[in-house]
Amino acid sequence: MEAKRNTVQRRLILDAVRELDIHATAEQVYAHIYQRHPTVSKATVYRNLSQMSESGELLHIGSFYGSAHYDHNCHAHGHFVCETCKRIFDVEGDLSGLFEGLGHAEGFVITGCNVTFSGLCGDCKA
Repeated sequence: MEAKRNTVQRRLILDAVRELDIHATAEQVYAHIYQRHPTVSKATVYRNLSQMSESGELLHIGSFYGSAHYDHNCHAHGHFVCETCKRIFDVEGDLSGLFEGLGHAEGFVITGCNVTFSGLCGDCKA
């Protein structure tokens, strides 16, 4: 399968997302990798992030403030985006039950969900 071709680059990208641990953007991942491996191209980072999110190795949690964000935690959980400081936090727990009735009422077959809350984090609220 072509998605598994660049294993060294994929490992660098996965390691960068884990090391950053901030729901990183592609630009943040690229900058992190570039510090130690300047020969890895930006296109390689973008392409592999897309492939890795499609294959389930990373979670594409959505686009906020103009950039796609990625999470190395692929288990069922939601996210909270602070409207002031723009940080993204994990909201633990399986939130898919919030939408159980939706599938039946509308005739949908729901295979997953991506729940994102927004507001003020504890630091910004204070």
